[in-house]
Amino acid sequence: MAEKDNLQSQRFELKFHINEAIARGVRDFAASYLVADEFNDPANNNAYPVNSLYVDSPALNLFRATVKGEKNRYKLRIRFYDEEPDSPVFFEIKQRKNDVILKQRAAVYRDSVMPILTGHVPRREDLLKPSDAKSLYALQRFCQLKDELKADGQAFVSYMREAYVAPDSNDVRLTFDRNLVARPYLKSIIMPSDEYAIRPKVPTVVLELKFTDRFPNWMHELVSVFNLRRESMPKYVECLQSLRTGDPARSAAMMNMLRSELQ
Repeated sequence: MAEKDNLQSQRFELKFHINEAIARGVRDFAASYLVADEFNDPANNNAYPVNSLYVDSPALNLFRATVKGEKNRYKLRIRFYDEEPDSPVFFEIKQRKNDVILKQRAAVYRDSVMPILTGHVPRREDLLKPSDAKSLYALQRFCQLKDELKADGQAFVSYMREAYVAPDSNDVRLTFDRNLVARPYLKSIIMPSDEYAIRPKVPTVVLELKFTDRFPNWMHELVSVFNLRRESMPKYVECLQSLRTGDPARSAAMMNMLRSELQ
């Protein structure tokens, strides 16, 4: 599915909060340099769903590192783009070193997700490409970090992404993210139904400019023309906070449903 084989291992990512009017202007400006991602779906306003299960320690070490703004930190997430049983799932390590983003990713069969997450040693047979040494290393490294933290799933984070890419490479990418939704983790890779969902109060569109090596001149001009100001937007933090500090009555009802489902 989207982005599955063409993520850069190292890149820069700049985030901005914008409204829909500015989003239209940014889209028109970028049209001279980028083309629509092949997975943009006209039936979904030229966007596609992105779903991630974020994995963290019982003390939420990774959450807290993000809240504190630590310059060198990482996230563990399990990403998928639909819930079809034959679709791949991606184990990802997203590491930040100052302003540089490093990613390691392994495409895994869906049936292998829960055994790996609950402690089974990953095997080559779990991978979509068993002979891919880079993917096997990424999966083993994910498990090593997970085990060191005694980590487990904490929250599902979902949103709709509208993406644009350079026509001849994936060195430059521009995305608009909308409709952020949080769901609790119920010891399954299957996301809970909408009755469990909470929408964090993020009224803006999240624009991300992504590039490798050099900040393109046209992106610099775009930032200047629209007077964009770089801001943080940690989706995992927003979603986990919403799940844990939402409306008390709603939270109590959700916890009752969780208890009954897990019994």
